Amino acid sequence: MKKTLTKNERVQPFLKWAGGKRQLLANLRQFYPATFKRYYEPFVGAGAVFMDIQPQHLTINDFNNELINAYLVIQNDVDHLIALLKTHATNNSKEYFYKIRELDRNGTIDEMDPAERAARLIYLNKTCYNGLYRVNSKGQFNVPFGNYKNPNIVNEPILNAVSLYLNKNRETIDILNGDFEAACAQANEGDFVYFDPPYAPVASIKQSFVSYTLNGFGEQEQKRLRDLFVRLDKKGCFVMLSNADVPLIRDLYCDYADTTYVVGATRAINSNSSGRGKVNEVIITNRYPYKEFT
Repeated sequence: MKKTLTKNERVQPFLKWAGGKRQLLANLRQFYPATFKRYYEPFVGAGAVFMDIQPQHLTINDFNNELINAYLVIQNDVDHLIALLKTHATNNSKEYFYKIRELDRNGTIDEMDPAERAARLIYLNKTCYNGLYRVNSKGQFNVPFGNYKNPNIVNEPILNAVSLYLNKNRETIDILNGDFEAACAQANEGDFVYFDPPYAPVASIKQSFVSYTLNGFGEQEQKRLRDLFVRLDKKGCFVMLSNADVPLIRDLYCDYADTTYVVGATRAINSNSSGRGKVNEVIITNRYPYKEFT
């Protein structure tokens, strides 16, 4: 059971995402199983972990339909996407940004094709303030313009590399848009499941990373996720989870205290300055690390 083919170093996240895992990959790699059957990531976000592993057999999912649409477009229509992004890059300005942002307020987004929606998502992500994806109570993108001098709107090598990977393994890759529990319903013994949910709020940070979809992720969802973690453990899956180091998470996963590890992460991707800086996160697993944890 090989967990990955030869890795392409250009397969990297094409978005900035709240709680993204690029900076923690060195820590997370210590918990990757040496071998596994299928890899599941039910809260894929920017996808830093699956892109680091690059498994041949993969299921990714997210509740954010605009995000999943972008993955599908990169898989199925990347040339059109790149052409649209070049148009956005050519026209980029504060006025243009707000014109594109307005499309989910005036109903135009409902008339856009998948590639146009994906290009809008990537353009707004690259040019909005601090790269934050956030929606209001009506599901409308509401982050202001970032005023960057040279935003990397068209990262053509990365988009092509991700597209190549998703197409090379097309028959063994599932890209889903729905509930996290349904996304790993088929996971069985020997599979590897990584959970990176919207984080439980940290007391010192007013804004937690839960507003990237219209529906938040509260305490009941955290408990439902814990129950799923336990069921998958009992099935014989390799299970790993990241979350904020807060009492709620410690209490929920108290049975895994011996395999709970604290890491520090700098969270700069927040529109509120009080929500940026060094915070502790936990990596919780149902197996001891394959290497000594550092």
